[in-house]
Amino acid sequence: MSEFWVFLQLGFEHISDINGYDHILFIVALCAIYSFSQWREVLILVTAFTFGHSVTLALASLKLVSIGTGLIEFLIPVTIFITAIFNYFSKKEAHAKNANQRYLVALFFGLIHGLGFSNYLRSLLGDDSSIFWQLLAFNVGLEIGQVFIVFIILILALLFVQIGRVKKREWNLLLSGAAGGIALTMIFERNIF
Repeated sequence: MSEFWVFLQLGFEHISDINGYDHILFIVALCAIYSFSQWREVLILVTAFTFGHSVTLALASLKLVSIGTGLIEFLIPVTIFITAIFNYFSKKEAHAKNANQRYLVALFFGLIHGLGFSNYLRSLLGDDSSIFWQLLAFNVGLEIGQVFIVFIILILALLFVQIGRVKKREWNLLLSGAAGGIALTMIFERNIF
């Protein structure tokens, strides 16, 4: 098995691992206000997150950025909670007028999430100075995993909202409330103060 494939698989497993549910929870919160018909917007949003994740993962793996693990592990659920709160105050489905703002927020939150995995990835890479292909493979795997999760969430939205006639606002509040509540618990568990 090629090294590229190994790192691609590692990226996919990183995002889809139920034990590392913080990333899944973030994607749930990110997708809560979208409907299946908005899948293109969601893919752009998730790709913005991946891009931010990739940047800090690369910088930290190259030892150009170093932030304490405790702070990052605290900030990750904060990003989930903020996203859920933003969804709660969103009056309607996501619209184009606030799409750029959401893309920038996803990119910024991706920067934080990327730091969360950097120490582990760096230990896998060792002292290899040429990490471009490994990072690329990891991030492609991460993106594939995220797209898979996004489509599961959007299909559930389709089933509940459009077929099951659950109001879109109630669906948003259910997903955002669950993600926000779990994130709040994680924040208190990881209290750095």
